[in-house]
Amino acid sequence: MKRIDLGQTVTILANLGVLIGILLLVYELGQNREMVRAQTRSSVAEMLINLLALEVGDPGIAEIQVKVGSGEPLTPVEMERFQVLQWAYWRYRENVHYQYRNGLYDEDEYLALRAAWLNDVDTDEIRRAIYCESLYLRSPALADEINGLMAQPCN
Repeated sequence: MKRIDLGQTVTILANLGVLIGILLLVYELGQNREMVRAQTRSSVAEMLINLLALEVGDPGIAEIQVKVGSGEPLTPVEMERFQVLQWAYWRYRENVHYQYRNGLYDEDEYLALRAAWLNDVDTDEIRRAIYCESLYLRSPALADEINGLMAQPCN
């Protein structure tokens, strides 16, 4: 009969324990990644909700949006307010783009949002002008992506 070596048995069990520990760690990392993705989506949604609440809750902003939508000219003060609002929207968009690039935002959702952003700068002259005039404020990665997709890229 073969004799079981206690040292070898302990080593095998220890290695098995390490392997199980590694597998548990990989599982926990996967769960953590999903939790971070969910938190990121929630945070991004909250940012957008805050911007939309600003539009709904501020009659001046709502009037500006209606004027822009109907092509009416804006006063200098209205233009300033609209420009700051657009800067806030682009900051939100940069955050979404950053989270997407880092694997924390769903691709299908990102591509749908990007199409809407592109529509803003391709179909609305005021939004396009604000976007192009403030490129220096943009994330270079997002600016390059949007400019590459625009019907008429910013100069």
